Amino acid sequence: MNDIAPDEDINFEPDEELGDAASAGAKVKKLKDELAEVKAQRQEYLDGWQRSKADSVNSRKETLAEAQRMGERAKEGLIEDIIPALDGFDMAASSPAWQTMDAGWRSGIEHIRNQLIDVLSRHGVERFGTVGEVLDHMTHEAVEETEEIPGESGTVVKILRSGYKMNGKVLRPAQVIVKK
Repeated sequence: MNDIAPDEDINFEPDEELGDAASAGAKVKKLKDELAEVKAQRQEYLDGWQRSKADSVNSRKETLAEAQRMGERAKEGLIEDIIPALDGFDMAASSPAWQTMDAGWRSGIEHIRNQLIDVLSRHGVERFGTVGEVLDHMTHEAVEETEEIPGESGTVVKILRSGYKMNGKVLRPAQVIVKK
């Protein structure tokens, strides 16, 4: 390509050795060639700019999506760390010694447990696992089958550990005993 410096002036004066018509025709041809070259360069620059802009937009979208995924993973990790504390509350409340504790103290501990469950719920965490549900291998982990506890075959007869899910994703399945 024939690059023209921006400060270079184009000489519109006819060359003396060519005739006026021939000179004007040559100048017009030269100008048309230069115009075509400048248009081609302009299109090349425009195409490059558009590609660069599209790359920038796509990169920003990917960065935002990755940040959102990382935030979700961090949130899930924190929730998975809190769940064992709730298990501790549940185990304490199901022990025979729980009933021998002062009623006011039990009420306070149950209030703290309910606050934790409420906080998780506000962040999209759902606690699940109830007696009488039909066993679902996607959400339940059957630890034992029994015939000693009344209930229908294939249903949950005892919850050993509650399950938790967030945004439809099971964070931890419920551990259950199933009627044989």
